[in-house]
Amino acid sequence: MPTKIRLQRRGKKKRAFYHIVIADGRAPRDGRYIERIGTYNPVTRPAEINLNFDRALEWLQHGAQPTNSARAILSFKGVMLKHHLQKGVQKGAMTQEQADSKFNQWLADKEQKMQKATEEAESKEQEQIRERLDKEKEINEQRAREIQKKRQAEAEEKAKSQESEQGEESAEAEEPAQAEESSKAEEPAEKEEPAQEAQSEETGEQTSGEEEEKKSEE
Repeated sequence: MPTKIRLQRRGKKKRAFYHIVIADGRAPRDGRYIERIGTYNPVTRPAEINLNFDRALEWLQHGAQPTNSARAILSFKGVMLKHHLQKGVQKGAMTQEQADSKFNQWLADKEQKMQKATEEAESKEQEQIRERLDKEKEINEQRAREIQKKRQAEAEEKAKSQESEQGEESAEAEEPAQAEESSKAEEPAEKEEPAQEAQSEETGEQTSGEEEEKKSEE
């Protein structure tokens, strides 16, 4: 079987990290390999790819077959395009200068696309941060309004309770005063009653004396 360009898994659980290796097609995926030509870290954003371009191209020209994942990485880095252009040069379809100019043009276009994608990702991230800050600000303002309403309600309740306490105190203060006034009003009436009794006794004595005088004259 021909040699393969494949990914060899390394790293921790849920933190995968891959080596890009040249291995025998009969070897297991994470087994022995012939040469390591790069690394691939999908955890970072964007994914980090370190590749020995010349060695990868040389192995392709010697018949190494990349797996699907490895092919995607090699296409992303331009190794597959370079290999295709070199085949065209070998067949006489184009000159080496034409192949190099096409490859350089592809690299320039890819760099522009990558830069644009990076700027878009940064702007999107900044927009998300701004939206998150706006939401937090709105939540904080709402909480502040709720706290203010709560304090206002507590202040109103406190004022009402103070008014009710003052009303009760004034009512308690008025009750002894009313009691004193009523007691003062009752005292002269009690004093007038003995005077009326004394007057009635005097009138009785006078009438009895007049009756006795009339009897003596008869």
